[in-house]
Amino acid sequence: MNTLTKLALPVALIALPGLATAEGESQFATLADTTFIFNTLLFLIGGFLVFWMAAGFAMLEAGLVRSKNVSMQLIKNVALFSIAAIMYWIIGYNVMYPGDGNWLIEGVFGTITPKDIKSEIDSGGYSNASDFFFQLMFVATTASIVSGTLAERIKLWPFLIFTVVLTGLIYPIEASWQWGGGWLSAAGFSDFAGSTLVHAAGGFAALAGALILGPRIGKYKDGRTIPMPGSNLALATLGTFILWLGWFGFNGASQLAMGTISDVDAVAQIFANTNMAAAAGAIVALVLTQILYKKPDLTMVLNGALAGLVSITAGPLDPTLFGALWIGAVGGVIVVFAVPLLDKLKIDDVVGAIPVHLLAGIWGTMVVPVYTADASFATQALGVIAIGAFVFVISLIVWAVLKATVGIRVDEEAEINGLDMAELGMEAYPEFTNG
Repeated sequence: MNTLTKLALPVALIALPGLATAEGESQFATLADTTFIFNTLLFLIGGFLVFWMAAGFAMLEAGLVRSKNVSMQLIKNVALFSIAAIMYWIIGYNVMYPGDGNWLIEGVFGTITPKDIKSEIDSGGYSNASDFFFQLMFVATTASIVSGTLAERIKLWPFLIFTVVLTGLIYPIEASWQWGGGWLSAAGFSDFAGSTLVHAAGGFAALAGALILGPRIGKYKDGRTIPMPGSNLALATLGTFILWLGWFGFNGASQLAMGTISDVDAVAQIFANTNMAAAAGAIVALVLTQILYKKPDLTMVLNGALAGLVSITAGPLDPTLFGALWIGAVGGVIVVFAVPLLDKLKIDDVVGAIPVHLLAGIWGTMVVPVYTADASFATQALGVIAIGAFVFVISLIVWAVLKATVGIRVDEEAEINGLDMAELGMEAYPEFTNG
């Protein structure tokens, strides 16, 4: 590419949006037009990258459950995303913006009006539809976290009912406290892309469900934890790489602007830090499992990478690459030690979502003040406690009500034979299903 071509490309990019007008005249796009276009593009690209994480969660869960339960996990992931899309439009988006639960003041019935996402194009900034699309993906991610923890013993429809409540009310309320300009935002809480607002919140909801639901049959016997290996570690690995890829949109697009050189540079730095944290989490889990168990554990390495990603999500811009490395590395340590700790407590988390999303999410949120000047450890702790208490208590109540009314757990025979046949009447691997 010669020098003239290099100089011409940026000019062409700026000029293209305004080349054709209603009158057929040529003109250069204004700076506001260009900002609008690039900000909107960031939301849309980030949004579909985070959407691709839905496939990552589905593959990860399908690989880590036993073959007799794979179809169930797949249908849950498709259904929960679809429910999130509809519920966030009907009520969640309106609840989330502006913050502080204004829907309570105005009245619930006054709020259950689908948000008009048509943009006032002349106002600049970004497309309202692109913002809605991007924010929706975070809601679905929160619900996906719950799915994996409660696998192999929960009924389909009660889980989906909980998803309706989580995506329509629980997540939008707590997210409004920060991202909707609510009281946590005013207090100075800092959670750039959602280590606590998304990941720990999903972890708290999953923990509440696991406590109400109880462990799988045969998981804990005579003081021992009985291994229940997943059906397809190739799928689990694929799912992890898909999630890793999607995280660039999750964190990078949370810059929320791409209309200036500084914004684009920030997105690039976020990408680099996000990748470094994931790599560090994976390597630490690899080394620790070699030391502790004499052999590396692939599932721990996969979750180590994910824990690194969750850890950097609260503050992916401010750290140096070395900072991202050690923050992600601690995430890997958390996973290796938290997974067996949960088993000692007889909390059955099929895919390790509680260590990855809840514990690493808290860690990532609490470490933000090390590199972010305006953040304080006290305010970060306040945010974690407030969000955690709210999500956990409300989720616990909803799970308890579901258990007392429609029941949330399949019967013993169905659990032993597998949820694919009991709940769906079909198997993911009909020719060679095994326990």
